[in-house]
Amino acid sequence: MNTNLATALTAPLKLAMLTLMTVVMLQAPAQAQDAPLKRGDVETIVREYILENPDIIREAFEELERREVAAANEARAQAVSTVSDVLFNSTRQVELGNPDGDVTLVEFFDYNCGYCKRAMIDMMRLLEEDDKLRIVLKEFPVLGEGSVEAARVAVAVNAVAPEKYLEFHRELMSARGQANRASAIEAAKNTGLEIEALDAAMNDPEVNATIEEVYTLARRLGLNGTPAYVIGDEVMMGAVGYDRLKQGIEATRNCGEAAC
Repeated sequence: MNTNLATALTAPLKLAMLTLMTVVMLQAPAQAQDAPLKRGDVETIVREYILENPDIIREAFEELERREVAAANEARAQAVSTVSDVLFNSTRQVELGNPDGDVTLVEFFDYNCGYCKRAMIDMMRLLEEDDKLRIVLKEFPVLGEGSVEAARVAVAVNAVAPEKYLEFHRELMSARGQANRASAIEAAKNTGLEIEALDAAMNDPEVNATIEEVYTLARRLGLNGTPAYVIGDEVMMGAVGYDRLKQGIEATRNCGEAAC
């Protein structure tokens, strides 16, 4: 067994062993009070039980994973409350849909993320179907320098012509090949934006500040990939799909407040 696997096994095996040892001790015959079981005897019984019931190892793994996921979700929910103002109401973010919507969906994305490209269909569907939904987009370039370059152009687009951002966003997300400065500029041209004004906006310190703000948010929320979503106090990792996003929106809406 390699070292990494042995390390991974340690926690669930200990959980299983300790549980079984406790059961053995509690169920020991009354006469064992005069002659208590030795540790070696208990370990032998436990070992034999595990060999006869190997499924207990899988169950221990599943329980450990469940606890870890629950703990991570709870930590992220608490983190959302500490960064809620910047997360939902930053002056640097992109806002789509109803600005006075009763629910806000926040998406962290990267223009080189294939899952984000496919997930855009879910976002557009939600945007078209739900006139009470507010969507916030966070540029989170994590897939290399090309992603950073594309994000810088996108931030400048939002500064120069926010009304054109969604059209630009769809254009760049739909483009083939790697997203970078060149492809982002091409998408901006196709959207009808003035490139000179865009170049000037890209030199504004606010561009870097916007991206750094998102990196900071991502660290606080424990995000390490894209896409990632926040609805209410729930953080969703990965391309969870339309149905799951819709479920989160409705659950938050039923709370009676935009961030529940």
